[in-house]
Amino acid sequence: MITLLYPALAIIIGFALLIWSADKFVLGASNTARSFSISPLIVGVVIVGLGTSAPEMLVSAIAAAEGNTGLSIGNAIGSNITNIGLMLGVTALFYPLHIHSKLLKREMPVLLAIILLSYYILSDQHLSFLNGLLLLLMMFAMLAYTIWEAKSHGDDELPQEILDEMPEEVSKGEALKWLIIGIIVLIASSRVLVWGAVEVAEFFQVSDLIIGLTIVAIGTSLPELAATIAAARKKEFDLAVGNIIGSNIFNILGVMALPGLIRPDTFDIEVLTRDYPVMIGLTVALMIFSIAWRKGKTGILGRFEGALLLTAYLGYMVWLFIDMTKTSA
Repeated sequence: MITLLYPALAIIIGFALLIWSADKFVLGASNTARSFSISPLIVGVVIVGLGTSAPEMLVSAIAAAEGNTGLSIGNAIGSNITNIGLMLGVTALFYPLHIHSKLLKREMPVLLAIILLSYYILSDQHLSFLNGLLLLLMMFAMLAYTIWEAKSHGDDELPQEILDEMPEEVSKGEALKWLIIGIIVLIASSRVLVWGAVEVAEFFQVSDLIIGLTIVAIGTSLPELAATIAAARKKEFDLAVGNIIGSNIFNILGVMALPGLIRPDTFDIEVLTRDYPVMIGLTVALMIFSIAWRKGKTGILGRFEGALLLTAYLGYMVWLFIDMTKTSA
């Protein structure tokens, strides 16, 4: 068991540093952008949005560069499943989420369409360079569309909630310091985390895909959990759900693109037959729960709905465990 001690410590330390450095990166990047007179709404949508997905993107990039494409893909899909099933499920159990934003209700079908399109792109069981490039271009297009939509709907609550959650203002020198430190620690902690995750996978003789779907996905999704619970406590319910929707869009278009761009490769068929259907199912469930079925009412993700999402997530974990024991047997 001593051989497992160092990889386990690497995962724990890697997660801790990853979360800390992502927060500092957002602080530095947002304030650096402010110093160049960039619109606060653009900073909130783009930089803060990318910042919360920075752990997934860095881990995915480094895993792909080291030949662990399964971990990269598992991290992207597993993070989406974790965000809805675990993060939103747990949050809704404590803080029922009332969804008012028209922008948010428009983004959910967009997220589902992106997931279905990416499924079609990957249906040949190969993530190519062109696939990765297409996903990345779609991410930039989605960012531009999100900014335009937020600016053109001044009566919606979500853009104001995004502005209210902007990081504190610091001096330009302080911002540059935290930006540089954040990037360096993000890269270093991602390398440490990937090494630990691969060592654990080899020790238990399971695929790096399974590790990416479980341990790595949960760890890299912790910033989303913190942001979602913090928003829910302040009764910024649209922002709480919006954090998850935005992160899931980034994961499919940005995180999934990186292994294709860095090291194109094939992947396990279970991604298409097991993991994608679960991700699609949870996304559809979230859309259904968020619809106001009666006129004049708001959509609500209450305790019952949260319990259903959490139960589905736990069922998926059991499914992965059964598949893992079959593989290692």
